[in-house]
Amino acid sequence: MEMEQLLKPWFKLWPEEIPKTLEYPEDFPIYKFLQESAETNPDNVATIFFDKKMKYGELWNKVLRLAYSLHHNLGIKKGDRIGIYLPNCPQFVIAFFAINRLGATIVPFNTQYVDHELVYQLTDSGARSIICIDITYKRVRKIRDKNMAELDNIVVTSLHDEISLSKRVLGILFRKIPFRRRIYSDDHSFKELIEKGDPNAVPNVEINPKEDLALIQYTGGTTGISKGAMLSHYNIVSNQIQLSSLIYPPINHGEECYVCALPLFHIFALNCIMISAISQASKMILITDPLAGRPLLQDLLETLSKYKPTFFHAVPSLYVGLLFHKDIKDYDLTSIRACLSGAAPLPEQVMYNFEELTGANVVEGYGLTETSPVTHVNPLTGGGKRAGSIGLPTPDTDVKIFDSAEGGKDRELPQGEEGEIGIKGPQVMKGYWKKPDETKNVFNKEGYFLTGDIGYIDPDGYFFITGRKKDMIDVSGLKVYPREVEEELVEHPAVQEVAIVGIPHPIRGETVKAFVVLRDNETASEEELIEFLKGRIARFKIPRHVEFIDELPKSAIGKVLHRELRDQEWKKTAQKK
Repeated sequence: MEMEQLLKPWFKLWPEEIPKTLEYPEDFPIYKFLQESAETNPDNVATIFFDKKMKYGELWNKVLRLAYSLHHNLGIKKGDRIGIYLPNCPQFVIAFFAINRLGATIVPFNTQYVDHELVYQLTDSGARSIICIDITYKRVRKIRDKNMAELDNIVVTSLHDEISLSKRVLGILFRKIPFRRRIYSDDHSFKELIEKGDPNAVPNVEINPKEDLALIQYTGGTTGISKGAMLSHYNIVSNQIQLSSLIYPPINHGEECYVCALPLFHIFALNCIMISAISQASKMILITDPLAGRPLLQDLLETLSKYKPTFFHAVPSLYVGLLFHKDIKDYDLTSIRACLSGAAPLPEQVMYNFEELTGANVVEGYGLTETSPVTHVNPLTGGGKRAGSIGLPTPDTDVKIFDSAEGGKDRELPQGEEGEIGIKGPQVMKGYWKKPDETKNVFNKEGYFLTGDIGYIDPDGYFFITGRKKDMIDVSGLKVYPREVEEELVEHPAVQEVAIVGIPHPIRGETVKAFVVLRDNETASEEELIEFLKGRIARFKIPRHVEFIDELPKSAIGKVLHRELRDQEWKKTAQKK
């Protein structure tokens, strides 16, 4: 490790149990995690889905069978891009590793996409084959039949294929699981491809982990057209090794149990949950819809209580939802020992309340699609976590703060000053797919990836996010970052969630507006919330307007869509002129 990095202010804070630098194999494709777990622990349970369990030996066998059929029947080869358009289910895991085993590139699609969003990413990525669920099959057929995108192969699966008979009957009866849909003869059955596959005849494929793409992972696109982050095998494997080194007490190989309630098409769940569990030969509970049940989240809560997971990585909105469930105190969740929260700021009170409920260590981390995803985590040991902070950089991750002003991306700022966070490490993407200019724009001369997030390093070396570069509110030339105001306002006893945005002002340019979701059976007025903030933050940061809404708009991963709220306000102003 370079001496410059060893002198970084955060190194004195690293717990002794956590290594400062790690070894990253350059000859280890992602599928090797599953292969090794299956060879050493074939009888360990790999997945639990609607109470049906699949062991590692069976999972690997299905992966090899599907890989054989994809290659011999559909002609899939190294370098091809294959779309996965599936919810959380065992078929996602099987498809992911089968495609990976062939050296092809996976393109995960958000299951909430409508036609034009799916068409854009199919066309942009050049994916000519797609694996979908029968629920979305009609949409995929229409896209091909109307020549909206070039598709050579459509492979269709059904939730019915991996659910026990009793759960299947009850699911249909209570309308939790739709009826199986018919597959046309010119398309392919996922189940039949597995049945026909020969696990002993999968072709050997030479993969260069540093150069070959494992994933084209599209960004959320909440601030414009989504871009495909090119993630290599080496990127994903390196980040997995970094993550594993941070767990304390150390991982019980083969004995852990992860809950996958976040969508696998998102990099957070994909690497931090799915690949983590598989690399450890441990269980993974697959949740298709975490909000399912009456009241909301009831099914998830019952699953947590039944299977006693040890890791529950989630987003703040999920922790909040469980904490406010009316029967939460009737369930034992004390098996959970660690929770990583990401994708959005974690309110301090939510962290402490969930720890009190479960006894788990809840820490906030930080990452992006472009960084595989994790770059920062609060320490899980030694009492080193700091509320409101994203923590410390992971091993071998170098981070600097750069001037966020126009033309300032190569100018490093001193510790304590706010600027754009830049990251360099083995987990950072190769660039954006077919977008060389955009790639050039997000890397500076030193090779740091510029995140678009604004933050600072405190005197002790902890990192804090104050907002997005594009979400920054300019009030008469003074900068307001949404997170700072949100953190204060959520402390009000009546407030459940809040989003801060900038709206037009004829004199100041912008002023601050708060969108507030109140807790059940609680009331508050605009005047009361504004008064609450006085003395807590500078006067120019206090919202001049408060709007109460039933729920905040969010992405599939649970990230609040500030840009959507902001755009609505600016459109209203434009219409009045």
